[in-house]
Amino acid sequence: MSLVLNNIEIHLGSIALFKPLNLCVGRGEIATVMGPSGCGKSTLLAAICGTLEPGFNFSGTISLNNRLLNDVAMEERRVGILFQDDLLFPHLDVYGNMAFGLLAKMNRRKKRERVRQSLAAAGLEGFENRDIATLSGGQKARVSLLRSLLAEPEAILLDEPFSKLDKELRSAMREFVFNQITSLDIPALLVTHDRDDAPNGALLELS
Repeated sequence: MSLVLNNIEIHLGSIALFKPLNLCVGRGEIATVMGPSGCGKSTLLAAICGTLEPGFNFSGTISLNNRLLNDVAMEERRVGILFQDDLLFPHLDVYGNMAFGLLAKMNRRKKRERVRQSLAAAGLEGFENRDIATLSGGQKARVSLLRSLLAEPEAILLDEPFSKLDKELRSAMREFVFNQITSLDIPALLVTHDRDDAPNGALLELS
């Protein structure tokens, strides 16, 4: 399993956001793309997951496990994404939020069991019926990641997911996220402007 970016370029009008980018991320690996705010990091992730906004011109190829993704619809790419904001649904409890990431064909009993097991593994056993508003920042971040992973993506993108956490929580969340990705053995691409966020692995700086 691998995520391959080949000669990726993104233009806004006639302006190139960064130099041509080439990268191969293998299974269980976490590659990091760094750069200051506004250099195109989040736009690169949007191109990979199929949500690039009108006005941007994209060239190059994106492949995931030997599937060319360029013309594949967003919902069929099997690419998960985790943002700096948790984007949880406030009107749903923890179970409702996490079940949202599960396959529609899965029956209710199986969904309940998958959510229960996932929460227990993350140190959130018994949280199924908790109101989202009662969770701490770290708990919300874990639920958001678990929801993304329950959809069984073949790759996951991390868009500065630690930037709004305090120093102690940031370190704990980095360890939790990286351990989850390693255990699932899927490629991951992290974008950040903080070098402390970068795990051991490929590191590219956009310019």
